[in-house]
Amino acid sequence: MKFAKVAVEAANYSFDAEFDYIIPPELESEAQPGKRVTVPFGSANKKTVGVIFEVTGSSEGKRLKKVISVDDEQPLLSSEMLSLARFMKDRCFCTFYDCVKAMLPSGLGRKIINSYAANPDIPADSMEALDSVYREFYEFLADRGTFVREDLIFKNLSVRADKSIPAFLLKKGFIISQSDSVKRLGDVTAGMIRLLPGWEDVKLTAKQKEAARVLLDAGAATVSELCYFTGFSPAVAKALVKNGAAEMFEVPVDYYSALTDGEGERKTIELTVEQQAAFDELKAKALSGERSTYLLYGVTGSGKTSVYMRVMDEVLDSGRSVLLLVPEIGLTPQALSIFCKRYGRDVAVFHSALSMRERSEQWKRVKNGEARVVIGTRSAVFAPFDNLGLIIIDEEQEHTYKSEQTPRYDAADVAKFRAAYNNCLLLLASATPRVESYAAALKGRYGLCTITGRYGSADIPEVKTVDMRTAEKMQECPEISKELYEAIKANIHAHKQAILLINRRGYNTFAVCDSCAQVINCPNCSISLTYHSANNRLMCHYCGYSQPFTKECPSCGEPSVRYAGFGTQKIQDELVSLFGDTRILRMDADTTTAKNSHEKLLGAFERGEYDILMGTQMVAKGLDFPNVTLVGVISVDQQLYNDDFRSLEKAFSLLTQVVGRSGRGESKGTAIIQTLTPENEIIRLAASQDYDRFFKTEIRIRQGMKYPPYCDLCVIGVTGQEESAVRGACDGITKLLSGKSSGEYRNEKMIVLRPVPARVAKMGGKFRYRIIIKCRNSAGFRQMISEILKETAADKRFKTVTVYADMNPDAVL
Repeated sequence: MKFAKVAVEAANYSFDAEFDYIIPPELESEAQPGKRVTVPFGSANKKTVGVIFEVTGSSEGKRLKKVISVDDEQPLLSSEMLSLARFMKDRCFCTFYDCVKAMLPSGLGRKIINSYAANPDIPADSMEALDSVYREFYEFLADRGTFVREDLIFKNLSVRADKSIPAFLLKKGFIISQSDSVKRLGDVTAGMIRLLPGWEDVKLTAKQKEAARVLLDAGAATVSELCYFTGFSPAVAKALVKNGAAEMFEVPVDYYSALTDGEGERKTIELTVEQQAAFDELKAKALSGERSTYLLYGVTGSGKTSVYMRVMDEVLDSGRSVLLLVPEIGLTPQALSIFCKRYGRDVAVFHSALSMRERSEQWKRVKNGEARVVIGTRSAVFAPFDNLGLIIIDEEQEHTYKSEQTPRYDAADVAKFRAAYNNCLLLLASATPRVESYAAALKGRYGLCTITGRYGSADIPEVKTVDMRTAEKMQECPEISKELYEAIKANIHAHKQAILLINRRGYNTFAVCDSCAQVINCPNCSISLTYHSANNRLMCHYCGYSQPFTKECPSCGEPSVRYAGFGTQKIQDELVSLFGDTRILRMDADTTTAKNSHEKLLGAFERGEYDILMGTQMVAKGLDFPNVTLVGVISVDQQLYNDDFRSLEKAFSLLTQVVGRSGRGESKGTAIIQTLTPENEIIRLAASQDYDRFFKTEIRIRQGMKYPPYCDLCVIGVTGQEESAVRGACDGITKLLSGKSSGEYRNEKMIVLRPVPARVAKMGGKFRYRIIIKCRNSAGFRQMISEILKETAADKRFKTVTVYADMNPDAVL
C-alpha cells in the first residue's frame, strides 16, 4: 500500500500539516509529488483540493482516508518548488497550500463546486412547516429534477446567496449534494463591458441606469473603469449583464504575445572599461556552477542593463535559463521591448496586467521548455524552470518585491533559495541599493561590482533646489515656482521633453469645514477622503469608498467645506492654464486602470506626442527617454518625514531615480527639486547623486537605533472590528511573548515594543494594531512566533480578531 502526504486547501494555519492519505491501487500509477488531488477533509469529509508533497510506503497515521481523484496529468510542481513551499511555510507563517497558490497562476487553480438536488424520498407536504426561503430553494430543485450548481440556484431565486440555506436543508434531509473539483475560470472584471441593443427597454435600478449612461458615453469600459467613474461596486456591472442590458467581452489584442513573437536578434553591445570589468567578473561567477550573490551598483544611466544582458547571453548559450525580476512600475513596454527584440519567442512575460488565461499560457510555455527567459514582477520568482542558471533582480531596493498579503514573502529571499538550489548566480542591480544589501556587499557576504560613470557622452544632470518658503510662485499655480515655470517654458521652446513628479494622485488631498474644522474622513478608514475631479467624487485610496462631491459639511450641515492640498489632477489642470496648448500626459493609478494603458501612454510619450509627462512615482523609475532634458519634483517633503525607519532611504532613492531620468541622451539634463526644507541632508545628497555618503549617514543611524541590518524585524499585526478586542488580543500576545522569551526561548535575544495603532489605524472598517519585535530571524525565534499565532487562534477570547506575523516587512508602521 502507498500513502500520499498532502497539503490541503481547507487547512487553517493553526493545524496545517502534510496529511497522510491512502492511495487507492487504481490511482497508484497517477499519484506523484507535485500533482493536485481531491481528498476528503475534516469530520464531515468535505471534498477539498490538495497537492501531493511526497509518496511513501508507510504511515504512522490511523484511520486514514483515501485520495478521491488525481486531478493533473503531469506534476505542476517540481521537487524544487515543493522544497521551496516548505521553506516559505517556515518563514512566512502560512499554510503549505498558501505557498502552492502563490506558485501557480490563478488560471490554473481548482475549486470545489457544490451541486444540490431535491431528495425524491421526501413527501411534498413535509415542506409546509419550513420558512419561505427554504421552501423556495427546495421547490426550485424539485422542479429541475436533477443536480444544479449552488451559484446557479441562487441566481434564479429571490433570496441572496446564503450557504446556511443548503446546509440546513442537507441536515434535515430535504436535499442531497455532490461536489466536483473543477478548473477556475477567468474573472469577469478582467474583461470589458458594453451595452446591448435594446438596453433602454430593460428595467434597471437607479445605480444601473447611471452605470448605463456612463457606458453609453464611453462605448465600452473595463469594470474597474466603470466603478471609478460611478463610485459603484462591480456588482452593478454584473447586474447589468445578468439583466440583459450589457455584455462582457474579451479584449482581442494580446500585447505580450505580439512582443515576444519572432526569433530575436542579439546585436553587439559595446561596453565601457568599467562595464567590461563588471561583465568579466559576473560572467566567471555565472558559469562557475557555484551559487553566489552579487550586487551590481551603478549610477543612473551607467548601463547596468547592458552588463547583465551580456551575462544573460553567456548563460543562455551554456544551455541554462534566466529569470529577470523587475518592479511593477519598472516593467514598461520600453524595457520589455529591449529584451524581446534580443531574445524573441524565448521570452515569457509574467505581469499583473495579463489576463488569467494569458498568465496560464505564459506559465505553460516555461513549464514545457518553450521559453528560457522570464521577465516579470514579484510572482515571476516562482517561474517553473528546471535548469535555472541566472536570477537578476533589477532595482532591488523596490518595496514591491515584498508581498503584503499571505504568504508574506520577499522575492529576494525566494530568489536566494532558488539560486542555492540550482547552484547559480543571483545578481542584484540598483543605483540606490537597499542599505542591507550594500552593507552585505561591503562585508563580503555579497560580491560587489561598481560602475561610477554614465554610459557614452551622457553626464549627471545639473540639479537645482528651490526653497518654496521664499521662492516666487506662479499666481495661477502656486504649487509651481517661477524658476520651474521658466525652465519648462524654455524646454518646450527647445523642442525637448520634461518629466514632473507629484507623488500624490487626485485633485485635492483633503477636505475640511471652515465652520467646525471637521476633516471629511472615510467612514471605513482613519484617513481623509481625496477629491477627484475626473469623476467629481471624494474617494478613499485605501478601501475604495467614494461619495459625491459636496460643499455641505456632514457634521454641522454648513456649506463651508474647503478643498485643500494638491495631487496630479490639480497640477495637470494648472499646467494647462500656464502653458496653453502644450501637450501634457498624466500617469497615475487613475489613468492606468485599463489594460495595456501603461504601454499606450509611455509609447505616445516616446514618439514625441507629448511635451510633458507628469505623474506619481511610476514616472520616476525605469524610463529612458533621450529627449527628456528636464525633470521637476513638485514636492517630496511628505516622503522625508514619514514615521517609517526606511523613509529617508525611500526618499533618497525616489529623488535619485527621478533626477536620473534627465539628460540620458546627447543633450545636457537639468533637474529642479522644490521643497520647504532645502537644507535637508537627504535632498542635498540625492541632488549630487552621492549614494556612498548617504549610506555612511544612514548606517550610523541604523546601528544606533538597532534597525536592519543590525537586527531583523518581526511585526505581529492584529485586526478586528472592535477596537477593545484588538487591544485585548495585543495584551494577550504581549504576555505570551514575555513568558516565552523568559522561559523556553530565553536564548533568543529580542526587543519587544509596546502595541501601537498602525499609521492608518482603521482600514476597511477594521482597527489595526502592531507589535514590533527587534530580533534575529532564527529557527528558534520563528518557532516561538508560530506557537504564539496558534495559541492565539485557539483562544476563544480572541475569536473576533485576525492575527498574523510578518518578518522584515517593507514598512513597520
